[in-house]
Amino acid sequence: MRRILILAVAVAVAVTVVGCGSALDRVATVVSTPDANGCTAVDPAEPNKVHAAKPKRRLDPHRVYIATVVTNCGSFQIRLAVKRAPKTTASFASLAEQRFYDGLTFHRIVADFVIQGGDPKGDGTGGPGYRVVEAPPKQLKYAKGIVAMAKTASERVGTSGSQFFVVSGKEAAPLSPDYALLGAVSSGRDVVAKINSIKADPTTGSPSTPVVIESIRVRAR
Repeated sequence: MRRILILAVAVAVAVTVVGCGSALDRVATVVSTPDANGCTAVDPAEPNKVHAAKPKRRLDPHRVYIATVVTNCGSFQIRLAVKRAPKTTASFASLAEQRFYDGLTFHRIVADFVIQGGDPKGDGTGGPGYRVVEAPPKQLKYAKGIVAMAKTASERVGTSGSQFFVVSGKEAAPLSPDYALLGAVSSGRDVVAKINSIKADPTTGSPSTPVVIESIRVRAR
């Protein structure tokens, strides 16, 4: 199976992203003891191949939509870029509404670059069973806190499934504007920093301890 790659311009760091699955009944198992990183120990969901339904509607461009990402390391919020990325944000919100992300993980951590999650298989090869294509703004810079979707090197610009990444470095990630914009972290940057600091395999980016997405919920303001 192919992996989805985020390729840094100056560094040959591969960050996988793609998908094949959904899970209305996916639930993470909470364990009582905290781990060495200060995160609550949680077992990620078992991989499954159930496909998610495609989004049926877009979000209201006149409203503000906030996605709250609850993890075993704390919570952070993403302000969705509804006007700049109507198709991408609609897909993400639909997956969240279907509870697709519940129990999935941040399966790849590249320190001071990105943290990446949303794969139902947990290995960088999974997704919702469909693709959305929406090219990001041509002048988009992947600055700290920007949230975007990932794709394989062979896929069209702006292609996305369910996997997303948060830019976690102090400087903008050296990426060309190929990855669909989702939004930006609006609160909880300390939690993103905590996840970024978790020790991970230098080759695969697999974290030393599970970082589990307990839930993602999208609310309009």
